[in-house]
Amino acid sequence: MNNHHSTRGLVSLRTLSVPRSSVQGMKFSANREDLLEGLLQVQNVVSTRTTLPILGNVLIETTEAGIQLTTTDLEVGMQCFVPATIQDPGATTLPVKRLTSIVRELAEEQVEFETDERCVSTITCSGSVFRIVGLSDEDFPPLPPLGSGQQFKIPQRRLREILKQTSYAISTDENRYVLNGLLFHIQSDKLTVVATDGRRLALAEHEIQWSGEELTKVILPAKAVHELERVLGSEGDVEVFVMAPEIAFDLDGTLLISKLIEGQFPNFQQVVPSDSSVRVTINRMELLQALRRVSLLLNDRNLSVNMTFTRDRMRIETNSPEIGEAKDEIPVRCDADELKVSFNPIYLMDPLRQLDVDDVTLEISDYTSPGVLRTNSMNFLYVLMPMRYRAAEDE
Repeated sequence: MNNHHSTRGLVSLRTLSVPRSSVQGMKFSANREDLLEGLLQVQNVVSTRTTLPILGNVLIETTEAGIQLTTTDLEVGMQCFVPATIQDPGATTLPVKRLTSIVRELAEEQVEFETDERCVSTITCSGSVFRIVGLSDEDFPPLPPLGSGQQFKIPQRRLREILKQTSYAISTDENRYVLNGLLFHIQSDKLTVVATDGRRLALAEHEIQWSGEELTKVILPAKAVHELERVLGSEGDVEVFVMAPEIAFDLDGTLLISKLIEGQFPNFQQVVPSDSSVRVTINRMELLQALRRVSLLLNDRNLSVNMTFTRDRMRIETNSPEIGEAKDEIPVRCDADELKVSFNPIYLMDPLRQLDVDDVTLEISDYTSPGVLRTNSMNFLYVLMPMRYRAAEDE
C-alpha cells in the first residue's frame, strides 16, 4: 500500500455533497503511483457493455487537498481520493480504461494534467504527451448523498473475512433475484451476513454497535460484494451507512455506494437444523485435500461423493461406470458407530477453502437431513443439503 493512504481519512465523505464545479478548465499534478492506484480502485465498477458513453468515464474533480475520482454503473458507485497539487480547480470526465492504461505506461513519477474548456485533457509526463477527448462533468450522474442513515463500524480485515466466508454461496439464478446478493441482518449488537442459493447456506457473524434501534435487513448485490472484497484492506475500520434504498461503505478514503436489492430474503433461521444427532470433528485441510482427490473422477452425470463415518475414520468415495471409482480415508473423531451420507463435494470444498482454522465440525442427523459445518469460534456456519446416497454403487 502506498504511504499516502494514511493521509486520506474521510475526504470522500466530506466532499461527496459539495456542489460540482461548472468550470471546465482544470490543472493539477500528481504522483503517478498514487494516480494509478486510484484509477485501479474505481475502474472495475465501469461496465464494458454500457450504452451510455458517460458511464464509461471517470469523473475527476479537484478538492482542497487533491483530486476525487468517481465511477458508477448507476447501481454501484466508487469514489476515492488521490493527493495532488492543484493549480486550477475544475472537473471533467475521461474514459477510465484508456486513462488507466496511459498512466500505467508513463515512465516518470510526476504527472501533469490540464483540461481545457472543450473537455480535452492533456497529460504530460517527461517526454510523453497525450491529449484525450472527454465529456462534460455536468453529464455525469451524481452519487446519492450520504444522508442521516444508521451506521456501524467493523474492522476491514473482519468484514473481508466475512465476505470470503459467505459470498461463494450467492445465487447466480436471475429468476431468484433476492438471492443474488448478501443479506446484512443488523441488530443492536450483532451483524449477521448470509448467502444462499437454495442448495447451501453460508452465515457469518460479528459483534457491532448499531446506531439504529430496530432490526434492519438489507440485501447487498453481488457486484457490490465483489468490489468491496477487492478494496477492503487488512488495517483500519470500515464505516457502514445504511440509507435505504442505498448502502455506503467508507474505508481509508475510498467510498463505495450501492443500491440495495428490493425484496424479502428467506428466513435463514428456519434453514439451520435445531439439533443434530451426530458430530464429527475433522481436520480442515485433510478433508479438503481428500475431497479434491476423489473429485478428480466426477463428471456432469455424477456430482456427489459418498461419505461413511465410523468412530475414528471417514471414507470418501465415488463410482462412475463411465470413468471408474475413487476412495480416500482420513482420521476423524465421530460420536456414532456408523453413519452414511452423500454431498456435492464442490459445495463442501467452498467453505473449507475460505476458513482459516485447523478443525471443523460436521453435524449430521441422517442421510436425508442437511449437514451443518461449524468452527470452534461459533461465528460461522454452513448448511448443505444432502444428495441421494448411491448405496447400490457401494456394492
